[in-house]
Amino acid sequence: MSIDKKETKNYLKLNLQHFADTARQTFNPDNVMMHETPEGDLLNEFNEPILTDVLENSKVFQLGVVQEMEGQSEKNFTFWADKPGAYWVGEGKKIQTTKPTTIKANMRTKKVATIVLASREYLNYTYRQFFEAMKPQISEAIYKKVDEATILGVDNPFPKSIDSAVTATGQVVEGPINGDNLLALEDVLLDQDFEANAFISKRQNKSALRNSVDAQGNTLYDRTSNTIDGIQAVDLKSSSMEKGTLYAGDFDKLFYGIPYNIHYKISEEAQLSTIQNADGTPVNLYEQELIALRVTMDVATLIAKDEAFAKLMPLADTGV
Repeated sequence: MSIDKKETKNYLKLNLQHFADTARQTFNPDNVMMHETPEGDLLNEFNEPILTDVLENSKVFQLGVVQEMEGQSEKNFTFWADKPGAYWVGEGKKIQTTKPTTIKANMRTKKVATIVLASREYLNYTYRQFFEAMKPQISEAIYKKVDEATILGVDNPFPKSIDSAVTATGQVVEGPINGDNLLALEDVLLDQDFEANAFISKRQNKSALRNSVDAQGNTLYDRTSNTIDGIQAVDLKSSSMEKGTLYAGDFDKLFYGIPYNIHYKISEEAQLSTIQNADGTPVNLYEQELIALRVTMDVATLIAKDEAFAKLMPLADTGV
């Protein structure tokens, strides 16, 4: 039997055209099942809601200043160390000029990751059903990790955290939450020519805040607007932050950037060393008919000026 090379060539050409046409077809998240797409960059229509949830709940992203990373893992930029001045000008006199000081800064991204467990049946969900179900767990895990690292220095991959900055400068007020100490915390920043534009607190501090008054007997905390001395306060959700601790700062000196879409990968067979069953044994996906969704997101944060932050913390227990 002879082989017609012309027919073979035409067949291959048609086959290649078929695959090209198939590749160009629009990905439909309502039809594609998760077992068909176990790995990839999250589609924009799902990436954006998760990212929005992270941005709305992370205290770092709420208070800090975004730097566009433009798809790069590193960003060099400059920021104002001070602002231009203005002058009174006499008739016919030259207008003086000022040269504000700028500082060069560099941010590099690090990968923040979370692993979410789910039943194996989730593989039969559509792409849309799956990520709509996973969204709350993904976003909470990410924003908590970023906040604990950048604010508290817990498992921090970046050069500095707010907590390490105040430790380095010694801008710490020790004592209980009361009117005198809250005002002293603001004064620490004013002494360095910074003005607090936000406080980071936690819910357990609210009872002490409600009883905090200044020398004239005015309550410093407004529970309706959640402000302290007229300055916005936000509550950090973290068991790593001790009750009685507050941070104050000029958060214009905290920068962050997010260059890429969230990436995900699903595993059905791994044994997880960092997640345990109730009896203390490691979770084995294959044996327990579970899946693990690993999600990674690239994030950069930068504390640009250590002196822009201060901390109120309880007196150390000497055990005496």
